[in-house]
Amino acid sequence: MAAYTCDLAQGQQVYIENQGSQTVITLVSSGSGQQQSQGNSFETGNWRTPPTVFRTASGVVLRIESEQGQHFIQVQANKMIRLDAAPDLSDAEVLPLRQEETESASRQSSMPDMQPMQPMKPMKPMPPMQIDDMQMQMEPMTMRMGNMEMRMGEPLRTETAPKQRQSTRNFCPQCGSKVEKSDRFCSNCGNRLAPHQESDRTEFT
Repeated sequence: MAAYTCDLAQGQQVYIENQGSQTVITLVSSGSGQQQSQGNSFETGNWRTPPTVFRTASGVVLRIESEQGQHFIQVQANKMIRLDAAPDLSDAEVLPLRQEETESASRQSSMPDMQPMQPMKPMKPMPPMQIDDMQMQMEPMTMRMGNMEMRMGEPLRTETAPKQRQSTRNFCPQCGSKVEKSDRFCSNCGNRLAPHQESDRTEFT
């Protein structure tokens, strides 16, 4: 796309751009801290040469030369009119044009090349979390609190305390006196003790 700017008068410019088969004309007026713009588009085809801007007694005339032929557009005050016939430009003044960089071209030149996306690195496993007596672990998903343990997809488990060791002391089944495992007879009543016999009675302290 080609674009040009022409100064028409003090504080007034015309912006001419070829977008495909369309010629877009924007008239910009500025003064007393304000700026106004008015635009219009015309079907002209692709330009073959840059446009020409003439200043005539009746206003400004734009000549567009495209693959479809010549087109004339008159800019007068804030109006843009397409002329059906070529006007008399023998005494017209040719105004200079400045080539402008189009917005799309400016964006393309200012945008940096996109870098290829880097592959994602595998996530490191999270360390177990410890809060007071509660411990959490992500892989596998496990939560422990006291003697309870819960894993994802498994029923709740409770750790049982180890059985207390049975007392090594025994009692005589006849009189209830304390005896040792190595005793064969009760020292109190003389009852014969079975070897390594343990009584059902347990000492409570």
